[in-house]
Amino acid sequence: MEEYENIMKTYIEENNLSAEHYRLSESCHSVEEAAQAIKASSDEFVKNICLIDENNRLILAIVKGKDRASTTLVGKVLNISRPRLANEREILEYTGFPIGGVPSFGYKAVFLVDPRVTEQSYIYTGGGSAHALIKVSVEEMLKINEGRVVRIRK
Repeated sequence: MEEYENIMKTYIEENNLSAEHYRLSESCHSVEEAAQAIKASSDEFVKNICLIDENNRLILAIVKGKDRASTTLVGKVLNISRPRLANEREILEYTGFPIGGVPSFGYKAVFLVDPRVTEQSYIYTGGGSAHALIKVSVEEMLKINEGRVVRIRK
């Protein structure tokens, strides 16, 4: 898994991002595990939900850790049929990262960010593996992923 973390670290360095990369001994696959691992509030974490539309395009729905993304709302926002959840193989293929480590930027996708995410000044997101996190300002994340802020939570 270190190879995926190194990809993310290199991306941060090459793009001069103001972001911190953390490697943890505990798993941070779930929001609860991640919050416990770094002793932070779950409100500071986001989930990156990988969706695929009818044209096999990756859509990343970014919601706060306790929220759930609505595929119906994502479809309405993009004026497409309701997208489906990506499977494990597709997530790795499209993002370059395994489940549990997918960051909120760093690969080609349509990035949709729920407005509740922007209530925070910074967020924790996947850092390349289930043992890594990235702390980044919401402003920086939106700049790098060119995310569109729209209501996508259930």
